[in-house]
Amino acid sequence: MPRGGRATEADGRIRTWITEESLDDFGLFEDIVREIGSVADGALLFFQGRVRARNRGRAVSRLSYEAYGEMAERELSAICHEALEQFDVGSVAAAHRVGDLALGEVSVATAVTSEHRDDGYRASRWIMETIKIRLPIWKHEHYEDGESHWVGARTQGAGILAGGSRLE
Repeated sequence: MPRGGRATEADGRIRTWITEESLDDFGLFEDIVREIGSVADGALLFFQGRVRARNRGRAVSRLSYEAYGEMAERELSAICHEALEQFDVGSVAAAHRVGDLALGEVSVATAVTSEHRDDGYRASRWIMETIKIRLPIWKHEHYEDGESHWVGARTQGAGILAGGSRLE
């Protein structure tokens, strides 16, 4: 089981966790997939979302993620359960980082096994899009010019917060 987070499983086919620990190691996901995957699955798809140097034309210096703890863990597990129900996949592993992340570090990672690759691709994309919409984790972008911005937050009533942060 990954350090720094709680894992969940459904019939041995799902692992999910929220963690402050690095997700950069593919080996971690390979080990998990060996545990939850099946020889019936001919496709294995890994995805890693990394902190990029630019967003919306601005130079990013780092990101911070905050989560609504147990709710985020439950919701990530629910998303993966739904993926098993909606797509012809064998197993799913998904994890999301919280805390401060440097450029290039992995913020979110998934692994999907399926009999055929198309099913894995469709499920992986659905999982990522659903994570962005439903997971109670908030991204705080910090820029090289010293400003920061809560990404995806509501714009109504937005203003400048102490320290030059903008809430939108």
